[in-house]
Amino acid sequence: MTRGINSETLREDVSAWVAGRTGNGTRMSTGSDDLGFIHRFVPGRDPARAPLLLLHGTGGDESDLIPLGQRLSPGAALLSPRGKVLENGMPRFFRREGEGVWDLADFGKRTVELAAFVRRARATYDISVPVAIGFSNGANIAWSLLANDPSLLSGAILMRAMMPFDPRPLPDLTAIPILILAGVDDPLVPVDQAALLAALLGEAGAQVTYEVVSGGHGLTGDDLSLAASWLVRHG
Repeated sequence: MTRGINSETLREDVSAWVAGRTGNGTRMSTGSDDLGFIHRFVPGRDPARAPLLLLHGTGGDESDLIPLGQRLSPGAALLSPRGKVLENGMPRFFRREGEGVWDLADFGKRTVELAAFVRRARATYDISVPVAIGFSNGANIAWSLLANDPSLLSGAILMRAMMPFDPRPLPDLTAIPILILAGVDDPLVPVDQAALLAALLGEAGAQVTYEVVSGGHGLTGDDLSLAASWLVRHG
């Protein structure tokens, strides 16, 4: 069984890996809120790789998944916004009333707001349609972006995502590739909710790959391997 890693450990481990590979970490990046969100942008070095939209989990920020993006798709442009909602001081992308109980009005509002940011950022940084990589809360807002506007993303990797309500009707998601990664022992996201998400997105036409890995809510080496392999085919 691969060990689980939390967000802070993931950032430290992957940062060390990236620094060892590139020698310069993430210096080629900007931090700004002039597009409506505090965010970081790392210009791409490989035009053959799709840009990545990085969406952190609860308590993360705009720097949290930069090392992960660099590890999974070296040379890709990276766009990483910080969620605007604070829960006990921890950034999130939308409000919730309790564990697994979402504020659906806020969920819809924040989805539209984030979608507008992605469009502005694409124009400002001159990047193509990105692939989203979201963890937990970020994965949930990622699938909502697709449900709001399928043209906004060219694909998505949803790590520890859930669907605690029925969002149907969903738009036509035909041929949009989506990877869903669930932890078999995840205490926060039951596997059956992740499976329901996979089923409903597939029902809408998405090209869904659904994988259950050994571990809990934290990411594992298996998640990274599966995500990297998927990006070779779809990113």
